[in-house]
Amino acid sequence: MSSTPLPAAARWAPRVTVAAVISDAQGRYLVVEERTARGLRLNNPAGHLEPGETLTAAVVREVLEETARPFVPEAVVGIYLARVEAPGAGVADAYLRFTFCGRVGEPEPGRVLDEPIVRTLWLTREELAADPLRLRSPMVMRSVDDHAAGRRHDLAVLGVVAPLT
Repeated sequence: MSSTPLPAAARWAPRVTVAAVISDAQGRYLVVEERTARGLRLNNPAGHLEPGETLTAAVVREVLEETARPFVPEAVVGIYLARVEAPGAGVADAYLRFTFCGRVGEPEPGRVLDEPIVRTLWLTREELAADPLRLRSPMVMRSVDDHAAGRRHDLAVLGVVAPLT
């Protein structure tokens, strides 16, 4: 085994994503229906962390872009690592997903949902679980189930450290 460090380009790095699990007083969850290469699928409002963004800022932005609703994160539900095989490529992408729960406001009038979002829906856990092939990934149900089980971690668990000089 070599002690020479790998160049940065050769290091493995998962894609960092954020998601929101949002429930209402009737026990329904806010999900988005989006166009994917496999057709229309349901997902938590979610997306990629952008350069210079904090995780909480990213989830606030993604929820607004995908649901047209302002979002206030209140806790971390979970942090998940998933590997997803690219069809026919023989290569797996890895995603490190930070899932938050919180409250949403009413939709902002005139705001258009980001592509490829078709619409938003409020569905129960049972409605989501009834057709797992309709879900974008297993992380949708895992996030909902962890939320329903009461898993919550204080937002302070997410620290931001200034870049090293």
